[in-house]
Amino acid sequence: MKLIINIDVPDLKPAIAFYCEALGLTHSRTLDHDTAELTGASSTIYLLQKGGGTQAVQAPPVARHYQRHWTPVHFDLVVADVDQAATRAIAAGAKRETDHLDWRGSRCLSFSDPFGHGFCFIQFEENETYRN
Repeated sequence: MKLIINIDVPDLKPAIAFYCEALGLTHSRTLDHDTAELTGASSTIYLLQKGGGTQAVQAPPVARHYQRHWTPVHFDLVVADVDQAATRAIAAGAKRETDHLDWRGSRCLSFSDPFGHGFCFIQFEENETYRN
């Protein structure tokens, strides 16, 4: 099984710029005019251009919005240094939402992107094994 991540955004150009600058991803290609493929992580990320106010799901009818919103599903990025990753992401427009959270040999920082989606950077201690 292969995991891909789809992220709705209101406009591709600024979203591509943010994710490439903040996370060090590469814009591999644009499909049609409304989907961008980003590589450089363990999963391929697709940015899907979907206008604000458009219907997100059929039932119950929910409109998309790009203010900060909470969802129980988000993505975490394992990095060598959370502080260095945070500096890069903030410079690209991310908003830091938490202080360091230390848990079971890991250090985590939480953020939101400019489109309201949450994500985290996680750094594991050297003696901890992370399995891909």
